[in-house]
Amino acid sequence: MSIGKRLWVIAEGYIPEGGAHADDPRFVSHETACMINIGDQAAEVDITVYFSDRDPVGPYHVRVDARRTLHLRFNDLDDPAPVPRDTDYASVIESSQPIVVQHTRLDTRQAELGLLSTIAYCE
Repeated sequence: MSIGKRLWVIAEGYIPEGGAHADDPRFVSHETACMINIGDQAAEVDITVYFSDRDPVGPYHVRVDARRTLHLRFNDLDDPAPVPRDTDYASVIESSQPIVVQHTRLDTRQAELGLLSTIAYCE
C-alpha cells in the first residue's frame, strides 16, 4: 500500500529562543516535521529552508525507514547550517518515497505551553 506524497511544504516556521522550560530538553521550544513512511522502501528526504531576507539553506538529508516514523526537530538540523532561532522561515520537503508530513511547534516562552500542529501542504 502506498499512502502519501513526495513533495511537502510547511509555509510557517519559527523557533522561539529560550523559554520558561529551557532547562528541560523535553520542553525546549521547537518546530518538528513528523513524517511517516508506511511503504516497503526507506525514504530519502531532503529539506530546504527558505527565508524572507536571505538565500535558502539546504538540503538537509534525513532518512525515514520503511514502515517507520520520524519526528524531526528543526532545532536539531545543523548540516549545512543550523536553522536560526527567532527567524521566520518556511520549508520544502522532498522525498524519494511517498510519505505523510505533519508540522508541530512547541512554544515554551511562557509558563503555559503553546502547541500548534497541522498537516503540511502536499503536491
